[in-house]
Amino acid sequence: MAFRPSRSRLRRALLTALVVASVAMPVSGAVRPAGVPAPAPTIPDALPAATPTALAERYAATRADIAAAARMADAHGDGKRAGALRVMADPARHLLSFDGRHGGRTVEVVGSLSRADRIAVLVPGAGMSIDNYWRLKGGAQALWRELGDRAAVVVWLGYETPAAVSLAVATSRRADGAAPELGKFLDELRRVKPTARTSLLCHSYGSVVCARAAAGLRVADIVLYGSPGVGAEDVAGLHSSAAVWAGRGGDDWIADVPHVSLQLPDTDVGFGEDPVSEGFGARVFDAGPGGHSDYLKPGSVSLKNLARIVDGRIPDAPRA
Repeated sequence: MAFRPSRSRLRRALLTALVVASVAMPVSGAVRPAGVPAPAPTIPDALPAATPTALAERYAATRADIAAAARMADAHGDGKRAGALRVMADPARHLLSFDGRHGGRTVEVVGSLSRADRIAVLVPGAGMSIDNYWRLKGGAQALWRELGDRAAVVVWLGYETPAAVSLAVATSRRADGAAPELGKFLDELRRVKPTARTSLLCHSYGSVVCARAAAGLRVADIVLYGSPGVGAEDVAGLHSSAAVWAGRGGDDWIADVPHVSLQLPDTDVGFGEDPVSEGFGARVFDAGPGGHSDYLKPGSVSLKNLARIVDGRIPDAPRA
């Protein structure tokens, strides 16, 4: 009689493949920066009023924190980190918060938050830190140009992302820690911009963070793109009143990640159902032919459709 593996053994084999794929795939920013000391932030977590004067004061205070971190990085002998921080401290930049410790966390506004009636909050995935933040900033600028000057794009690098080449990227542990911080930030953003239409745009592992934070969030849209799964079997499992969208580029390697999950005593491995599958129940949009790092690429199909969602318009459906 032919040997037939048990369902449990098959699930474990698939999860092993998921971890191997996560380690083997060529992801931008895969190398984690070494720990670089930085001072604690001096500004409060609460956001200021969304007026030009209050925001200008906040941006100036954040620049001072970044400059202090740059000096400490220089003293530590890390010229790369210091250089990245000096770029971030440019007076033309609008950073709401900054913490250079543990790889770095920051929240930046592209556009005018005081004028914005539509806000896109970008939540990045694995491998993102202060040292390669410019990649994320470039995508945010491209999205803002697509949306126009009555919108703002908020880049929320508010958690210590897992390394792209690590076992942590296949578990929800980092997302579990990040979700309350994301929820708190979105509550603050709603307090200062109560009438703005806010959309949450979640890339790759960032979609796991968004899913963990989703219950009770008062946002118009939750957009999952380049997602490995979110730990819920369907949209109902997110417990959100937001419109849930999903998209995946035609050349995105994330399509090859097995969509299974395994509950362990202190965490879970794998993220379950594919968000672009019919069974998940999201509204699927056309993300074009791009790869895992191409969703915010200028001129791309995915960028245009993400902008349409933020605008409250219907994006293009995937081609048959």
